[in-house]
Amino acid sequence: MGMTMTQKIFAAHAGLDHVEVGQLIEAKLDLVLGNDITAPVAISQFEKYGLTQVFDREKIAIVLDHSTPCKDIQSAQLCKVARDFAKKHNITHFYDVGTVGVEHALLPEQGLTVPGDLIIGADSHTCTYGAVGAFSTGVGSTDMAAGMATGLNWFKVPPAIKVNLTGSFRPFVSGKDVILHLIGMIGVDGALYKSLEFDGEGVKALTMDDRFTIANMAIEAGAKNGIFPVDEQTLAYLKGRTDREPVIYEADPDAEYEQEITIDLSTLESTVALPHLPGNAKTIGEVKGMAIDQVVIGSCTNGRISDMRAAAAILKGRKVADGIRCIVLPATQDIIKEMIAEGIYQDMLEAGCAISTPTCGPCLGGHMGCMCDGEVAVSTTNRNFVGRMGHVDSKVILASPTVAAASAVKGCLADPAEL
Repeated sequence: MGMTMTQKIFAAHAGLDHVEVGQLIEAKLDLVLGNDITAPVAISQFEKYGLTQVFDREKIAIVLDHSTPCKDIQSAQLCKVARDFAKKHNITHFYDVGTVGVEHALLPEQGLTVPGDLIIGADSHTCTYGAVGAFSTGVGSTDMAAGMATGLNWFKVPPAIKVNLTGSFRPFVSGKDVILHLIGMIGVDGALYKSLEFDGEGVKALTMDDRFTIANMAIEAGAKNGIFPVDEQTLAYLKGRTDREPVIYEADPDAEYEQEITIDLSTLESTVALPHLPGNAKTIGEVKGMAIDQVVIGSCTNGRISDMRAAAAILKGRKVADGIRCIVLPATQDIIKEMIAEGIYQDMLEAGCAISTPTCGPCLGGHMGCMCDGEVAVSTTNRNFVGRMGHVDSKVILASPTVAAASAVKGCLADPAEL
């Protein structure tokens, strides 16, 4: 029996010719990631066991993105732990205020995620890097500590679901609509500890940013990882970002999949996920008009330059509705520079948006947009669990940047095609 993309990456990193579903393996790591919330826990474990050196300072990334600029004393102390560790071990890829970005947008931008890599991160949305044909998955902080010390980690080879994509998008439809639609189909545990492997002619219709968005939210269906084939778009994206040679793995024709799903991109409509699960998917036509208080455009899911362009195209020449707070969080410093150069930054300011430095802040209810009881947000983030963005009686509606921007203008959940 042949192997899937994920199985091939596992076999190569475990030094094996073949791996089977359910097999336990020890595999070499290409990158270990932590942030200002998870890295300090890993560092505590690292030091607790008397470890004195990291396996490779070039293969560790620490990104202070969740609560920075520090929102309180506790977050400042956590950041100091990470800063001290990075300095002590001369960690090459350490990102602090002024250079930081939202980790899952920053690392691909910086060329640290390459096809064929095996990556772990102490953050559940580490699965984002499957967009470039890498295996990447979230782990606990203890696994991060072990990975930093040894460059190794244990894995159980997951079964796979193949998602065949056909067709191309209608106007205002994007990768966010694909993944919300898929999670709505299979549920938040529909891919539990499985690999979501995307394929088909429709992949060509997806931009790299679409793929990052889809892979990012694979975890919201319970998946171990999401992964895309490496094509010309992938290689063009990598050009100028890294000197490393990509290792391209393709699924065998006789690879075994537990399930196969086909999605025709041309049939998709703008889609949202109502509270309190990403699987509570509805088309915008079913729910438009719902009252809202806040709009958030950004995050590791939809904070890239194409997301900013899509939102700005709707906001330009218009105003955020009275009584609505529209918060924009570009995912990296370079994206802010592009926004300024293209006039997007100015367009959003004139529309009445508040534009933040790169941070995860409101996505996890940390800062820069926490809600009180009874409030409702339309957000381009990835989770809408109870209390995710503040008070347990607040609500989050997940949406694409175009739906979010249209909702900011209309003052209610809105269809961008109707503006």
